[in-house]
Amino acid sequence: MDALVITVDRGRYGCVQEDTPGEPEVITAMRARELGRKSVVVGDRVALVGDTSGDAGSLARIVRIGERTSVLRRTADDDDTTPEGRLERVVVANADQLVIVSALSDPPPRTGFIDRCLVAAYDAGIEPLLCLTKADLAGPAKVLDYYAELDLPHVLVRPGSDLAELRERLAGRISVMVGHSGVGKSTLVNRLVPDALRAVGAVSAVGKGRHTSTSAVALRLPAVGRSRKDPGWIIDTPGIRSFGLAHVSAESLLHGFPDLVEGTLDDQPNCGHTPADVGCTLDAWVDAGHADRRRLDSYRRLLSSRAGELDTRDQPADNDFLA
Repeated sequence: MDALVITVDRGRYGCVQEDTPGEPEVITAMRARELGRKSVVVGDRVALVGDTSGDAGSLARIVRIGERTSVLRRTADDDDTTPEGRLERVVVANADQLVIVSALSDPPPRTGFIDRCLVAAYDAGIEPLLCLTKADLAGPAKVLDYYAELDLPHVLVRPGSDLAELRERLAGRISVMVGHSGVGKSTLVNRLVPDALRAVGAVSAVGKGRHTSTSAVALRLPAVGRSRKDPGWIIDTPGIRSFGLAHVSAESLLHGFPDLVEGTLDDQPNCGHTPADVGCTLDAWVDAGHADRRRLDSYRRLLSSRAGELDTRDQPADNDFLA
């Protein structure tokens, strides 16, 4: 049986048939020994054998992991003091979209966090979507202007507002949702999936009744009205509040800036594309009118954010959200 992994907890994997109408039955599975050290993460498409009934106490085996179309990674905590901190970890597989949830006020937007999420999205080859909540408390102009050169898609959300635009952007996709505490992500998830708490409770049974704050869970979005269009899936990541990005190279990040790629073809080997790299051809490329200077500035800002050099912007300010 082909299945989608929707939760992982202590060696047990909650799996469902992806295209089953209605609420899918959760099948508990373990990883087969023949898979060796291959990791299984939320979003993986796998092949199951054994007891796939989903009955209480039943246990299937994962015998094959499908080829991943995308891999969202992080370097654990950017911590160089421990071996674990230098490890590159797969967070989610096969996601199409990273939804970055940020409040416009209370707490104010943290552009350092948003930048690091963008780096992770570009590295994974998935599309970012900025979801700005609490739009009743502040306007989005400053934030949108800050990211204008990225042509970053966005949606605005207010308490009780219609979520039709967001649902349209989620439809037919597997979307990962990330956000700091207090930005309204949990409220948003519960609005999108009214049965989210019950659904989380069902998949928690895979890990013997515990859904920890560090585990991701995939939730199927309910169909809207009589539409037969696939409403998509959202993966809630309550434990991922930041991304360690030590594994991301300057070249990998460049994939998010296709208009700058050609400007690096004649660059020196191992150029880091920062202002400190003497002889970097990107400046001349921009000066010649081949790309917008703001795009290069944004690329270099993300490079700095990847290295942790601008983490002070993750701290909320009293008067200026860019502090």
